[in-house]
Amino acid sequence: MDRNEKHGSYRELLFDKRWLEKRAKIIKRDNYKCVICGSEEDLVVHHKQYHVNKRGEKFLPWQYDDKYLVTLCKSCHQRGHKLYNIPTFEV
Repeated sequence: MDRNEKHGSYRELLFDKRWLEKRAKIIKRDNYKCVICGSEEDLVVHHKQYHVNKRGEKFLPWQYDDKYLVTLCKSCHQRGHKLYNIPTFEV
């Protein structure tokens, strides 16, 4: 992780080329639709769990294995965040 990545906001990281490429790969894998409702509108890639290293530093969005990422529509994503806490694991 370089210096700039440590100081940028999470939102800024979502515009990083590495995340945009990972995001596109996951959406393609999930056939360009929400895995819950099948919508093809307003898609986001959701982290099923969060990871931190032994020093407690959060993983960057693109550092996750694909199995921890899933395509959701904006509506299902928001509903999920209201209903469930996303677990964090030390990796």
